[in-house]
Amino acid sequence: MIRSLLIANRGEIACRVIRTARRMGIRTVAIYSDADRDALHVRQADEAVHIGPSPAAESYLVSDRIIAAAKATGAEAIHPGYGFLSENAGFAQAVIDAGLVWVGPRPESISAMGLKDAAKALMQAAGVPVTPGYLGEDQSPERLAAEAEAIGYPVLIKAVAGGGGKGMRQVDAPDMFAEALASCRREAQASFGDDRVLIERLIANPRHIEVQVCGDTRGNVVHLFERDCSLQRRHQKVIEEAPAPGMDEPTRRAICAAAVRAAQAVDYVGAGTVEFIADASEGLRADRIWFMEMNTRLQVEHPVTEEITGVDLVEWQLRVASGEPLPLAQDQLQIDGHAIEARLYAEDPANGFLPSTGTFEVLRLPRRERIETGVEQGSEVTPFYDPMIAKLVVHRETRAAAIEAVAAACGSVAAWPVRQNAWFLARLMRLPEFASGAMTTGTIAARIDRLTARPEPSDEVLGVAAIEAFATHAEPDEWERLKGLMGFRLNAPRSAQAWLSLDGETRPVQIDLTLDGPARHDVTAAWAMAEPVYFEQGAAFAIRPARTDGSDEGGPSNGAILAPMPGTVIALDVAQGDSVAKGQRLMVLEAMKMEHALVAPYDGVVSALNAVAGTQVQVDALLASIGKAED
Repeated sequence: MIRSLLIANRGEIACRVIRTARRMGIRTVAIYSDADRDALHVRQADEAVHIGPSPAAESYLVSDRIIAAAKATGAEAIHPGYGFLSENAGFAQAVIDAGLVWVGPRPESISAMGLKDAAKALMQAAGVPVTPGYLGEDQSPERLAAEAEAIGYPVLIKAVAGGGGKGMRQVDAPDMFAEALASCRREAQASFGDDRVLIERLIANPRHIEVQVCGDTRGNVVHLFERDCSLQRRHQKVIEEAPAPGMDEPTRRAICAAAVRAAQAVDYVGAGTVEFIADASEGLRADRIWFMEMNTRLQVEHPVTEEITGVDLVEWQLRVASGEPLPLAQDQLQIDGHAIEARLYAEDPANGFLPSTGTFEVLRLPRRERIETGVEQGSEVTPFYDPMIAKLVVHRETRAAAIEAVAAACGSVAAWPVRQNAWFLARLMRLPEFASGAMTTGTIAARIDRLTARPEPSDEVLGVAAIEAFATHAEPDEWERLKGLMGFRLNAPRSAQAWLSLDGETRPVQIDLTLDGPARHDVTAAWAMAEPVYFEQGAAFAIRPARTDGSDEGGPSNGAILAPMPGTVIALDVAQGDSVAKGQRLMVLEAMKMEHALVAPYDGVVSALNAVAGTQVQVDALLASIGKAED
């Protein structure tokens, strides 16, 4: 058995491998870049080695440094995780040539499945059904256009060396083909250094079905059943589940047997995934499911397979790499219940899914479910790597129960100020197509406007925020007067009004003074950057008393000075207790290489000062408060 292991990766997959290795008594070595110096996987490993600057091309993708780190720390083996160099046959061979154990398939197997056209030809020879299309050597635009006509529109142009949805274009009519081909080739050349393409029939009602396989060095190959990964956005998986809904036993046997034949055709060792495209216009049928590609590594979505089979796939990888046989035979594997995985990303679905960076002032993830993550409260999301926060994995007896559990798990996520997609994931669970198992790879695109509409806080959230705002910022004598009205009193006012600010919009909210506080079990609050943030159904709302950002504009204000954008306080002109005049400069914020002066909104006194010269602040951070001067 391997005694020491270097993980050539980062984030949640590095933490995942470390967890299993520790349970097996294997010493672990992490690698890290400048950006990951304080990362969770670095702290969890027994030892960690710095391998370069933050960009992956200068650290996690530099194979020589990784191999040198393994040798320097006495690691016997290297586990590549997924992404980065995990499917790089050259890296796998270099690891082996260095006298280390490669925890993955043979380099020859990686190469055989690395090019889509060659892989499909190999699969056809092995009796694995492939999508009708053109895989030929003639790459002239004229020949490709002619083949597309022969296949019949719509067609899909795919980069031969593609992956992750890159180098892929749908073409609905002949007059669109030339432009789509040129665009696809440019992207393929830029992403993979190879502009060759293949043409496939476009499946009308596609579902993405994949089969987990595992082989050992003794020629044994088993499947661990199928997963459904049809809920995708721009060819990127969002929700994965196992087993696939609507899969009957004859179809399951056929697709899983095809996956085993595919693995055997390349003498596969270790864990891998054979991906299929299904035409689900008449349900899942064996004669309407075709091979797409094989991922020669552990998949992001492997936990759902582990949940329904009770197998630890990382343990299997390590045992196989150590020369042991597969722990279980095919007839010893069976499906138990249903599992779903939701990918929680640092992105803003309401703003085109733009990635979000920053430090988690607040990060609370559900405790009951299986959480795969490489971050925690206080961690920073940088622009250098994939913005995954965590994978939320649930396992229940039935699919319906699993769907409810995922929705609840997503709804309980609390994160700030980094934006995240928990509310979007919760909405996916409520889609009728998903509930019925009738989703396709185009479902999200068809519902995108409804799914990504920015969440609005409920009346309960606004009520809690209003009471907090009034209690915190009302004049003392006014608040004492209002407190006296909390109980019933004949002819007394039963409500008050607070002005709140949300996303730059000022709105009045009535406070019901007969209530101790309108709260619901799914509304929570936290303090971040000296400000309250409210969480509901996976969404975060920074709701504040209406106030100024240091401009001369009027409107309801309690004199709070907010940072208009992330930046650095480069000059501080006042101290707490100073008297200031309307328009007087209080401080200077540098952001986006520009200086922004923040000024007093009116004559008054600096009643609070949170800003410190030279420190970085987040957008909407409370920098100072100005109390009005006495008349």
